[in-house]
Amino acid sequence: MSFDEDETQAAREERFAAERAARKAARKVAVLHLGGAHVGAAISCVVLGLLAAFGEFVAVGVVGGILALWFAAGLTWAYVDGDSGRHAVLRAYGITFWWGDGF
Repeated sequence: MSFDEDETQAAREERFAAERAARKAARKVAVLHLGGAHVGAAISCVVLGLLAAFGEFVAVGVVGGILALWFAAGLTWAYVDGDSGRHAVLRAYGITFWWGDGF
């Protein structure tokens, strides 16, 4: 989104809308890379399992609840963005566990 000060406001808004639509279309056809999300989900499962094994059930509930709320927020974001079905669920999964890319 570049800025041209000689451009009229209407033309600028039309160009921005076209650029947003092009990015949205590209995002819909892009392949979702979930390798890092799988790592993040696995680490989360291990941490939750260890917490449960040591009897920290309140911590399991808190961490599990945070992950569930984050997934729900990601799923809502995907649906608002126009995705539906499996693609929306996969995007929400990637949004929830994206931090696994760092490992």
